[in-house]
Parts: sequence; C-alpha cells; structure tokens
Amino acid sequence: MAETNSNGGFRAPLLRSLDGELEKGKGKNGRPKEPWKGEVVKSIVYAGLDAIVTSFSLISSISAGHLSSVDVLVLGFANLVADGISMGFGDYVSSSTEKDVAVKERTVTEWDVINQHRPQKEELLRHYQQLGMNETDANTVVNIFAKYRDIMIDEKMAIQKGLLPPDQADKPWKSGIITFTAFIVFGCAPLLAFIVLIPFTKNDTYKFIGACVFSAVALALLGIAKAKIASQNYALSAGITLFNGLIAGAAAYGIGWTLRNVAGLEE
Repeated sequence: MAETNSNGGFRAPLLRSLDGELEKGKGKNGRPKEPWKGEVVKSIVYAGLDAIVTSFSLISSISAGHLSSVDVLVLGFANLVADGISMGFGDYVSSSTEKDVAVKERTVTEWDVINQHRPQKEELLRHYQQLGMNETDANTVVNIFAKYRDIMIDEKMAIQKGLLPPDQADKPWKSGIITFTAFIVFGCAPLLAFIVLIPFTKNDTYKFIGACVFSAVALALLGIAKAKIASQNYALSAGITLFNGLIAGAAAYGIGWTLRNVAGLEE
C-alpha cells in the first residue's frame, strides 16, 4: 500500500528512497554524520583507484602478450613502487604549491584591506546582501569584521578566492605520505593473485583470472568505502569504480593483444 505524508498525500517511491539515503547519513540523534576530512578522502580514493586500475591494466597488457608470471610480478611491483613514489611526490608538490599560492594571495588581500579599506568593505557588503541579508544586518556584520583585520582578510580570501588561510591548510608532506601509502596498498591487490595462486597452479591464464577477481573485489571495496564515508549509495559507488576498472583493463588487454597478434610485435 502506498505511503501517505502528513498532509494525506502520497509519497512517491523515489522520495522514499531518497529519504532512506538521507537517514543512513544521520546519527542517533538525527544530526547528519560528519564525513572524513575532504583532502584525506580525496588522496586515498584518487590514489587507490589509480593504483588498482594501473596495476590491473599493466597485468592485462602483459597477459595479452603471453608473458610469464615472473614478468608480471617483476614489472608489476617495479611499476607500482615507481608510480607510488611519483604520485606521492606529485601530491606533495601540488599541495606545497597550493599553500604557497594561498600565502601570496593573503599578502595581496592584506594590502587591499589596508590600502583600499572602503572598497573592500563595500564588496563584502554587496556579497552579504546577495546572500539575503538586509542592508542593516550586512552593515553590522561588515563593520564588526572591519574591527578585526585578520578576520576580514580571511573572510575576503574565502569569498573571493575560495582559499583557506595558509595555517589551516593540510601539511604537504602528510598528503604525499597518504597518497603513496594508499597507492601501494591498493595497487598490490591485482598482483596478489599471482602470489597467492603459486602453490595451486602454474597456469598463467588462471592467475590472470584470479587477478581480475582480486581487482574487482578491491575496486568494489574502494567504492563501498567511498560511499560509506560520503553517505552515498553503496551499489552505485561500487558500480562506478568497477566500470572504470573494466574499461581501463579491457583497453590495456586489447592494445596488448593487437600489438602481438596484429602488428606482429613478438620477442
């Protein structure tokens, strides 16, 4: 029987489904759960997804070329460590650059607030009025901010540049370590099949199938973890990560097979 709302109207199944998703993201007292820190989640998910897809794509291309399990392990782990270092250092450099930009932007904003005080106040006033404040309240807020230069500078940076104060930004080395660790941990999943199956079979085809299963499980778990952190739909999130891995793996396998069997690139 269809569910009715407080006004006697009927609630569509889609709305009930959305309500269920919202309820999953709430605590016991009804307050929405706070997600993990955004930058940490971004580094883990981005590095983890890239690691799994990269390792599996490498295995797919090598398997299509009919190389041995030893080749897969040697090239796979060498590529995994090299890419992990590159990803971690790249995250460190990009985070350091972002922090340097924030420092420079704060210097510019500080000069504007000191030397162009009235225009800066007027900009803030217009901004708060656009957000829905009346002129009296907007003036009150801006005049309070004007008494505290550092607060006004930070507010201007957040509004105009979308930047946090430099002292509130994540430490670049921390971002680099998180990215490197996530890349190594998740990137090992496709390669583990070739190690775990050594006592059971010498058939490289079976090991490749095992790598496909390990990769699919790792991608699904990563998607579910992402959905858990962000209070999203588990099936949809897992499906998107699996689809990404499928497309990348199929492309790598197809290129490896084509170069060997069509282009004639053999040992």
